Amino acid sequence: MTHSTYLAIEGVIGVGKTTLARLLQPRFGSELLLEAFDQNPFLTDFYADRARYAFQTQLFFLLSRYRQGQSLPSLMERSRVIADYIFAKDSLFAHLNLLGDELDMYDRLYSALAEQIPQPDLVIYLRANTDVLMTRIAIRDRSYEREMDRSYIESLRQAYEQLFAHYNEA
Repeated sequence: MTHSTYLAIEGVIGVGKTTLARLLQPRFGSELLLEAFDQNPFLTDFYADRARYAFQTQLFFLLSRYRQGQSLPSLMERSRVIADYIFAKDSLFAHLNLLGDELDMYDRLYSALAEQIPQPDLVIYLRANTDVLMTRIAIRDRSYEREMDRSYIESLRQAYEQLFAHYNEA
């Protein structure tokens, strides 16, 4: 890795993105950019009633990831950067959870914001089967993930497989 390299790690919930980012950070002497998922005030409600809270949850994540993405150029001036997500994940989740006018509105906002976010130089895509993911989610025992729907995790896993089957942004 050369100076100012931007490395992102991506995959389904529970696959080990943050763990790997934290393991690589001291080895490469890099800045960590970790997704601030725990700051989303709608997340608990979303997992209880995805259809009702999807739009609010998704907009919060989009704006949070956008703010973090805006910090990338200054971080990259100082150091290498390792992130535990790519900005494009936001759209992946939106297309699983939003429909109709809400999805159309989201897509317009996402397009305007995404063009302002630097692309990683390298993306590491982590994979695991749904049984492994469900076990890891249960072991870490985050309160809002306790009632995580297996079919939702499987649909996310399939969406990630489709995304990375043709991913060529990095």
